[in-house]
Amino acid sequence: MKGFTLIVGKQLSQTRLFSPRVRYVCSSCRNLRVSRIEQRQFSQTAPAPADLLTFKKYTLPRDFKPKEVNLPAKMTSPPPPDPARKRLAYIALGSNLGDRIGWIEKACAELDARGIRVKRTSCLWETEPMYVLDQDRFVNGVCEVETTLEPLALLDALQDIENSLGRKKIIDKGPRNIDLDILLYDNIKFNHERLTIPHIGIPEREFVLRPLAELIPGKPIDPNRPWTLTRDYLDALPPTATPITTMTPLSAHHPPIMALNRARKTHVMGILNMTPDSFSDGGKNISAEESTLASNIRSFLDAGATMIDVGGQSTAPNAPEVSVEEELNRVLPAIKLIRSHFSDRPVLISVDTYRASVAEAAVAAGADIVNDVSGGSMDPEMLPTVARLGTTICLMHMRGTPATMNSLAEYPDAEGGLIGGIARELVDRVAAAEAAGIRRWRIVLDPGLGFAKVGRQNVDVLRNLDEMRFWPGLQGLPWLVGSSRKSFIGRVTGVPTPKERIWGTAATVAAAVQGGADVVRVHDVREMAQVVAMADAIWRY
Repeated sequence: MKGFTLIVGKQLSQTRLFSPRVRYVCSSCRNLRVSRIEQRQFSQTAPAPADLLTFKKYTLPRDFKPKEVNLPAKMTSPPPPDPARKRLAYIALGSNLGDRIGWIEKACAELDARGIRVKRTSCLWETEPMYVLDQDRFVNGVCEVETTLEPLALLDALQDIENSLGRKKIIDKGPRNIDLDILLYDNIKFNHERLTIPHIGIPEREFVLRPLAELIPGKPIDPNRPWTLTRDYLDALPPTATPITTMTPLSAHHPPIMALNRARKTHVMGILNMTPDSFSDGGKNISAEESTLASNIRSFLDAGATMIDVGGQSTAPNAPEVSVEEELNRVLPAIKLIRSHFSDRPVLISVDTYRASVAEAAVAAGADIVNDVSGGSMDPEMLPTVARLGTTICLMHMRGTPATMNSLAEYPDAEGGLIGGIARELVDRVAAAEAAGIRRWRIVLDPGLGFAKVGRQNVDVLRNLDEMRFWPGLQGLPWLVGSSRKSFIGRVTGVPTPKERIWGTAATVAAAVQGGADVVRVHDVREMAQVVAMADAIWRY
């Protein structure tokens, strides 16, 4: 016997230390007639001391030849690269001039138009300038793209997009309306006088690592250091004096939601039901004269509402489904009235619908946000339609339909329980929205109180809202909570009439603000706006 090899494997499964006199040989070695010549101790129950090894040393017979290894007589060159093969790349997005979010969205649209398909995006983050400090704050993000372009051709395409959007470089790392950089490309290293991959600035830049870690937290950045993952680089950065925050645009004329800004103010969304059969205020607005309806809307705005949610289809259990035409006839006049009568007021309009055709018509009439109680699951055209429109969508958690949801309120502990079940299913809805082309920064979440949740399950959701906010896959997204006048409040307080549940609703609104809600959807705007003002003073500072 002339040589030996080291065979590395798992530690032995027995919990005791083995006697050095006992002989252990793995089955593959036994078949090869390999004998063990060195005795060592092994343990599974505790980390091995320095003098204990987790490998075995074997000698090989002189006539040993490996089997099932077929080496060619002559090594050939690798095949040439396939020009049609799709590569995965990660592109940094940045802007600090003008409509910063608008420029980034135009750049993403240009990528898609040129065949560089945007598969997923991070949230958008507002960050302080780095290197050149005397300039405005940046909006930064990252998108995952699929492309057939080689690295330099991809760089040319990005620079051409920058030029087409009017970028003029005055000073290096200075102000710019749009900035596109290749961060990673197909898990390769690439060095050229024009381009280095991975981007050399990744390890030191939180404004790159934060959005990149949303997309690929468990992926190594440097192929030569596969043990160091994206989140490891992020965790290694020193804390900043002012934590950066995500940004969710609501319209071109309103400031975005800054969901991680501790001092942000909570939006009050007034409910404008244009239905005869809503559980709480059915018929109040649908039969009103235009002047009366305008007066109701004015009272919402005067009381402190910043959003109005217009709905034409009741989602109360067992409510009949109306036709598309009927729903349109209910919501479009109300939206147009708000836009025509209150053009001087900074009001956002949300349309409460699960139908794509209604959402599209409402946006054309002036709605800013689509509020879908089904999370885009009841109409297969909803998510692609919202992606094409480029509007923000609220994805609510629900199971089944309004007619079946109360029979689907089981959340087994083995599947994560109530909070884990809601969070995981919302992660799936976010993934479906992204797959349809909706940018992550255009998504708001709603835990769906009263929808596939019964009784005290709703209290548990309010109690654990903060946990869901930081659930893996949901971090950084804003949340809307709609608890107003719902039946679980009546059960807890003993108040059977929905209109009389103001005090119970007030408690749930305060709990929602404490838990991190960015929007509360309410019927009693004047009272709840006061609750929100006080809750913000306590918890948002």
